[in-house]
Amino acid sequence: MTFYGVKFLGHPDMRHLYLRNDFKGYPLRKDYDMDPAKNMYTTEDDVELDTTTEWNLNKNGELVGTQRPLFTDDNFVVNIGPQHPSTHGVLRLQTVLDGETVTKIYPHLGYIHRGIEKLCEQFTYPQTLALTDRMNYLSAMMHRHALVGVIEEGMGIELSERILYIRTIMDELQRIDNHLLYTSCCAQDLGALTAFLYGMRDREHVLNVMEETTGGRLIQNYYRIGGLQADIDPNFVSNVKELCKYLRPMVQEYLDVFGDNVITHERFRNVGVMDEQDCISYGVTGPAGRASGWKNDVRKNHPYAMYDKVNFEQITLTHGDSMDRYYCHIQEIYQSLNIIEQLIDNIPEGEFYIKQKPIIKVPEGQWYFAVEGASGEFGAYLDSRGDKTAYRLKFRPMGLTLVGAMDKMLRGQKIADLVTTGAALDFVIPDIDR
Repeated sequence: MTFYGVKFLGHPDMRHLYLRNDFKGYPLRKDYDMDPAKNMYTTEDDVELDTTTEWNLNKNGELVGTQRPLFTDDNFVVNIGPQHPSTHGVLRLQTVLDGETVTKIYPHLGYIHRGIEKLCEQFTYPQTLALTDRMNYLSAMMHRHALVGVIEEGMGIELSERILYIRTIMDELQRIDNHLLYTSCCAQDLGALTAFLYGMRDREHVLNVMEETTGGRLIQNYYRIGGLQADIDPNFVSNVKELCKYLRPMVQEYLDVFGDNVITHERFRNVGVMDEQDCISYGVTGPAGRASGWKNDVRKNHPYAMYDKVNFEQITLTHGDSMDRYYCHIQEIYQSLNIIEQLIDNIPEGEFYIKQKPIIKVPEGQWYFAVEGASGEFGAYLDSRGDKTAYRLKFRPMGLTLVGAMDKMLRGQKIADLVTTGAALDFVIPDIDR
């Protein structure tokens, strides 16, 4: 509805999800007028809607819209965000309460929407790469891996084993980076500052190792079409081995000081519960889905890079609550260390970059490439018409389905549980908004 103008029959809430309610037109259509003079952004406040429109066909087959109220006179509505530390960015959750009990959540997205998919239709393929690192700075490697992967698949590029080894190691270092920040922020959101500092302390060691090769700590800019920007640092192998040796005993500290604390268990257990079937229905992938028993790991189901050559366990738990989501992240740190240790001593010699033509064109066709991001499946769909720019480039964000499931998870729970559930889900707002 927001970007294409498609009306889904019987959908209960067809308001704009990303754009202002008074936005005119459908910007991802090819016939959208891109004239800057006609796309000036207003400084006026957005129109706040208390109703939504449900579209159906009448007996004559004509499209008919029915106004539906969003709230009743008795509803007590509280805005959690967009300026709230527990939303981890500019996310607004319009929350309907009965006392302290949540009865409905309306997510409002798009506060940091930059039109990345539309920009990709105007950028050359190498120019699009800079955008993925900024979509989710905690999964920068994996996001760019999906984009270069779909382009390389379309072009039929065969990569050297050295490239595949290094990409797999870098992806797992990035996953550890994310999970350390995740465990830290779970603690901070619940008021446990010591556990936050422990995780941030050890995350610095991970970033130090990555920075020596990539030159970046948040925005990595390392993968490119055909390989890597540069070969690994001469000290990379030894530093990674030292990092793995250092991190293994440290992870237990997070459990000692926070994860196994009785207060943490009281706040996390049976909070934000979603069973396996609902996770599948809502598309809740990643650790949040695996905490309900859904084996959705892309690295196992659709292996890429070197993931079919290494032994690691797909962590699945059964309760589907915030506690199991936290434990799933903790155990995945160990699995990432296992993957890295199997590869780090066996990186083969070879090219770190397969040279490409100055002007990169992808043959006509459609491709989809998915990776296992830190919070779930991240995918890139490419529709090429044989030009140097994509006809259409669509990203499957990790966090959109997580936020979309919060209403289902939290109905009947306390408003304090909203903060806990948001922390345990592990979403990043620029990834959702794109």
